[in-house]
This record gives sequence, C-alpha cells and structure tokens, in this order.
Amino acid sequence: MKVEILESRQLTAEDALAIGQLIFKVWPKPGKDAVFRQRQMLTLGHCYQGPEKQAPRSFVIREQDRVIAHAAVIPRSINTSHGEMTIAGLCKVCSDPDLRGHGLGEMVVRAVFDLVDAGVYDFALFQTTRPVKKFYEGLGACEVDNRFVNSLDPNPDKCPFWDEIRMRYPTNRDWPTGTIDLLGPGY
Repeated sequence: MKVEILESRQLTAEDALAIGQLIFKVWPKPGKDAVFRQRQMLTLGHCYQGPEKQAPRSFVIREQDRVIAHAAVIPRSINTSHGEMTIAGLCKVCSDPDLRGHGLGEMVVRAVFDLVDAGVYDFALFQTTRPVKKFYEGLGACEVDNRFVNSLDPNPDKCPFWDEIRMRYPTNRDWPTGTIDLLGPGY
C-alpha cells in the first residue's frame, strides 16, 4: 500500500467524500455526517495563499476506491516566545477501525512528519487523546505543556484545542516556552 498526496486546493468532490466517509466512520457525530466532512475537506485549501511547498494537503491510503487511512496537514502561523512561526498543523488523522494494526496510521503520519524532516516546517503541532499519545511518541513526537490561546476569539484565554494532549514533532529541536497563540481556532 502506498500513501497518496492530495493537494487540498485541487481536491475533488469524490476524494473529499471518500475522506469524509472515513472520518465519519471513525468519529460519528450528530450533524457531522460524511457530507459535512466532505465540505470541511473541500474548504481546507480554499483560502491558502502562502508558499507552495506549505500548501494544505491530505495524505491517504486507499483500498480500491475507499480511503482507509488519512492525515491532513494545514500550515498554521502561531505566535511564540521565538516570534511568529509557521508549523504543520497535523489533523484529521484516522484509519479504518476494521484495519487497525496494519501500520496505516503510521504511514500517513510519517508522510506529514517527512515534511518537517525535509525542512518545509520547523515543527508539527497537534492534539490527541491520552490513549493515542503512545502511538505518536513511537513516531518521535512528545507532549508539550505550553498554554495555548487564540487571541482572535472573543474568549481568548480559552484553550482552542479540545483534546487533552498537545504534542509536537520532532523532539530534538528547541521548542518555544511560554504561551502559544494559535491565531485561530483549534484544528
């Protein structure tokens, strides 16, 4: 199986629906069916105007026409104690629950981390849950204990992330201390 790279600005409705179906299978939520997730995927790249090498994209693995693993990367400018930086916002990581244990999640996440290793981004930043933390640690990520805010929100002190764990990749670079302003909502 191989990882395909789908540029978000050129994502087809069919590919977005296939990703949406997987996301809905993994995280079924009222009002957020596969078509809702399809619309989310189609809007990821619409407003992007930054460097081409940092354009938002999805990494997918397919079995026939069905997407069985997915990870998205969106460039995020954040304010830190080191100044403003653009990081790889890793999001919507999922694999078909019926196919877990085959390394599919690792393959799509490694594809995102490869962008960091190649110098496209200094870091990947993402949120996860406690049960999934070890998965990311096994890929070279570590938990961060910074305070996160969104200065653009009416309630800027509320943490914009909803999962309990925030992580970064890689661990061997100097990560900023202090408060991190996501300059937008969580992802």
